[in-house]
Amino acid sequence: MTSPASPSPSEPFPIPSDEEERLRDLERFGLLGHRSDIHLDRLVELARLIFDVPMAAISLVTANRQWFLAEKGLNIRETPRGVAFCAHAIMGSSVLVVPNALKDERFCSNPLVTSEPQIRFYAGAPLRSSSGHNLGTLCVIDCQPMEPTAAQIRQLELLSQLVMRELDLRRQRFLCPITDLPIRQEFLRIAEQECHRARIERRDLSLLLFDIDNFRAINSRWGHHAGDEVMADLCKMTRQFLREEDFAGRLGDGEFALLLVDTPPDQALQTAETLRHAVSTMPGVHSHSDVHLHISGGLTSLGSEDKTFSDVLLRAEQALHLAKSNGRNQIATLLNSNRN
Repeated sequence: MTSPASPSPSEPFPIPSDEEERLRDLERFGLLGHRSDIHLDRLVELARLIFDVPMAAISLVTANRQWFLAEKGLNIRETPRGVAFCAHAIMGSSVLVVPNALKDERFCSNPLVTSEPQIRFYAGAPLRSSSGHNLGTLCVIDCQPMEPTAAQIRQLELLSQLVMRELDLRRQRFLCPITDLPIRQEFLRIAEQECHRARIERRDLSLLLFDIDNFRAINSRWGHHAGDEVMADLCKMTRQFLREEDFAGRLGDGEFALLLVDTPPDQALQTAETLRHAVSTMPGVHSHSDVHLHISGGLTSLGSEDKTFSDVLLRAEQALHLAKSNGRNQIATLLNSNRN
């Protein structure tokens, strides 16, 4: 299969209503640029065999291209989004079937139809994340028109669910098993992406670091199992304060981070203080003892002089240290004088 020509302005592609959230969800999976593995290859091959077609792929649809995480028979890694059948498939929740592209006004002038590989049949099942966004498709392609059976369509749908399960399993490797939050490495990867986006789009971005005060007292008195329960309960409650675009991570034993997207410092401080109060009233093994659960936090926001997320993180760490030095159970704020 040769590389397709770039799409012209007369070849627009549809945009899902959740496009911004969808692209952020896709980005946070960390799949783009990575190679396939044997499990994904098997699912692609199985889809190809079920339909008895020469081509099948797992296609991820980015802002301006479709990128093939796994493929059989295509022999390319990506195409422009403007020529991607999958750009249409992600618009719905069911399998998109194109029996004959030459007779479909959406695709009859598509360069992938009028020239190599001369696509005629296409079927694509959306890859829907647990957040409800279509990241791409599991698709099958033929150079001959085809009318698939209901059983084949259902099998493609089921295989797409297995693909998402594999992608979720990949993601699980970067989550803390106790809190189900991303570990430090994964949090920093995503935070750097959000920092870059905020700088380009000149949007607010706030970071709250916090840890559980006197956390060792819980571990010492009731054991590490009790400490794990406290952290799990804390993280479950913390999620109630986050929007879909926000992001949380576990950076250390009792240290956590909240990345508040498109959030100015005053609004971020309000969120931080509400969280601090909620933690102080949170029940647990410590409820009927002299141990009082509370947190200390350090808050900062992206400034115009910040080159990378590391600059923001360092300032938040300094603010957290200030909160602890001043007696704990408080949120200290340290801002860059030159904000975005």
